[in-house]
Amino acid sequence: MILPESTPSTLPDITNRADLARLVDAFYAKVQADADLGHVFDGVAKVNWESHLPKICDFWDTVIFRAGTFRGNPIAAHANLIPLTNMSWSLFERWLHLFRESVGELFFGEKAEHIVRCAEDMASVIYSRIHGVPDPRFDPELLSPEQRARYSSYRNPRTAK
Repeated sequence: MILPESTPSTLPDITNRADLARLVDAFYAKVQADADLGHVFDGVAKVNWESHLPKICDFWDTVIFRAGTFRGNPIAAHANLIPLTNMSWSLFERWLHLFRESVGELFFGEKAEHIVRCAEDMASVIYSRIHGVPDPRFDPELLSPEQRARYSSYRNPRTAK
């Protein structure tokens, strides 16, 4: 996580929906101002920010605090953009960079670290699903021998112990 120059201990952790709204607002202000991402959101997807930001707060509230308030299909929403614009991994990496930076500027702690890990997982899942490619988190070359054996047993139930 990219941390600001201030001491991390001076930053609060994410504790409630108001914190999530603060993060979402700060992060998407960066997204809108970003040369690559701003075009995708504003020019291609034509996001209505007034309705989108509360929906994103619902998403993170559900992920982090299990609020159950999110309704939507992020994979379909992103897949719809493929014929309209470049949805390369570099865009997802840029999104993640800005997300990590935003979290690090505002928060520090267990929930802050958790939301970053969730964002990383979400980016991998969405990218792999919309492009029909294997999720890079499960690249066998990146797995330890123990992980490889466990993953193999998931794929072939006959070898499961």
